[in-house]
Amino acid sequence: MPFDFTNFETDSLNPDFVDWLVDEQWVNMQTHFGRLWDYYQNPMYSTTGLSAADSKLNESARTYIQAQEMGLPARITGIKRSQVSGLLGGKAVADIERKEVVVENDIGWRVNAMVDFLFGKGVDIVSRAEDKSRRAEIDKIIKQIFNANGGVRFFQDMAVLGAVYGFVDCIIRPGQKIADFAQNLSSSSNASFKQAMEFVSDCGLELIEAPRALPVLDERDFRKINFYIQHFIEQKNDVANEGNFLRRLLGGKSGSGARQTSAVTEIISPDFWQRYEEKRLVEEGRNIMGIVPVVHIQNIAQPLYYEGISDVEPLVPLQDELNTRLSDRASRITFQAFKMYLAKGIEGVENRAVSPGRMWCTDNPDASIEQFGGDSTTPSEDSHIAEIREALDKTSGVTPVVAGVLKNKLGNLTSAVALRMTLMGTLAKTERKHYAYGQGLKEIAAMAMHLLDAANIYPNSKEERVFDVIFPSPLPEDTLNKLNEAKLKQELGVPKEQVLRELGYEINT
Repeated sequence: MPFDFTNFETDSLNPDFVDWLVDEQWVNMQTHFGRLWDYYQNPMYSTTGLSAADSKLNESARTYIQAQEMGLPARITGIKRSQVSGLLGGKAVADIERKEVVVENDIGWRVNAMVDFLFGKGVDIVSRAEDKSRRAEIDKIIKQIFNANGGVRFFQDMAVLGAVYGFVDCIIRPGQKIADFAQNLSSSSNASFKQAMEFVSDCGLELIEAPRALPVLDERDFRKINFYIQHFIEQKNDVANEGNFLRRLLGGKSGSGARQTSAVTEIISPDFWQRYEEKRLVEEGRNIMGIVPVVHIQNIAQPLYYEGISDVEPLVPLQDELNTRLSDRASRITFQAFKMYLAKGIEGVENRAVSPGRMWCTDNPDASIEQFGGDSTTPSEDSHIAEIREALDKTSGVTPVVAGVLKNKLGNLTSAVALRMTLMGTLAKTERKHYAYGQGLKEIAAMAMHLLDAANIYPNSKEERVFDVIFPSPLPEDTLNKLNEAKLKQELGVPKEQVLRELGYEINT
C-alpha cells in the first residue's frame, strides 16, 4: 500500500480512497478544469509534429492553432476531435480542407475586466479589536502578511483563479522560522511585537488552483473539510534523460531530454501533515495550528456543492458559436473579397498575370473575359454575430463599455447615475463577489492570526480575529462629493480611522 497514514492516528483517512482520488478523480478533473483555463487564456500551439494539423496546412491555413479551436466543427478545421484526443490530437477528415479559422477570445477580456472591477484598486483589511493599540498592531501585522505574499497581485490572482474555475482555496503555512520558534520555545514564552513583525513575513499564503484540490469533506456536512489533499505535477530543475549520468562520467556531452517531473501528493489534517513524491513519503510533521489551515472561497455561491459557479463555463458554448460564425464569415470573404476572371477563347491565358499595363490579344471573335466575385453584404450573418455578442454580455454581466468600447453609448454616460445604470449588471455581480471574496479574506486574516497565536509569536484572542474588508469603488468618483460624504459620516459618529481608510489615506499610529 503506497500511502501510510499511521501517524495521523485516525481511521477516517482511508488509503484506498486517497488512491482513488489521485489515480482517477484527479485525472478527470484535469480535463474539465484544463478546458476552462484554455478557454480563458486561449494559448497558441505550433502545428509542428501534430500530424492531423500538419496534414491540413494549405494556402489559407496558419502555422499555429489556438485552444478555442477545440470547439469548432470539423467542417472548418478539417480535424475531428473528441474529449479524449483533445486539441493536439484528433483525426484528419478526408476531402475537407482547413478553412479560415478565426478565434476571438471574448472570454478572456471579460474575466480580466471583472477582476479589475473587483481588485483593480486593491483592498483594505482592518481589525475590529476593541483596544485601539491592539487594533493598530493587528492592522500592521495583517498588512505585512499580505504584502509579503504579493499584495495586490495576491488578490488579483485569487480573483482570476476563482473566476475561471469557480472556486479557489488558500493554505496558510508557517514558514521555517515560525515552525522553529514554535518548536524550540516553551508555551509560556512569546515574542514581543517588534520580534513578531520579523516573523510575520514568514507566514505563507498559498493559493491552490482547482485542478490540484482533492478535499475530503465531511460525509454529513459538505462545508466541513476533514482532510485537505492536493495532488500536482512538480517540475524539477533537472533533465530526465536516460544515460545522461553515464555520458557525463565518460566525458561526453549530455543529450537533450525532457524536464524531470514528479507527482506530488500532500495530505493535511488538523494535527498532522505528509508530503509524498511518486507515492513515496518524503516529509511529514505536526500541524501546530490544530485545524485544517485551508480557506475555501466560492466565486459565486452554488448551493450544496463544494465548487462554486465559474464565470467561464457558461460562456463556452457561446464562444464556440461566435468563433464558428466568424470563421464562416472569413471563409466567405476569402472567396468573395477578391476579383476573379474567367477567360474564354484566349490561348495561353493561364500563364498571364492580371496586372495594370497588360493587354491580351486573340483572333477569336467569340473570346471574352468575365469578372466575378467581390464581397457582398449579408445582414443576417451580421445580425446573428451581434446577437451572440449580446448573449455573451448578458451571460457574463460584463459589457464592452467596461473595457472602454463606447460605440453609440456615449450619450448615455453624461452623469454618474447614467453610468451606474449602464454598468448595472457588472456592478451587481461585483457586489455579489465583494461578499464572497471579502468573507474569504476575513477568514484568511483570522487564520493567519490564529497561526501567530498557536506559535506564541503574537498571542491573540478569538475576539481579536474579527476583520472588516473595505473595497474601494471601481467607478471614477468626484473627490468633492467623497469628502462631503466623509464629513457627514464623521458627524454621524463613524470612527475617524474608518473614514480615512475609505478615502484611501494611510493611517500612521
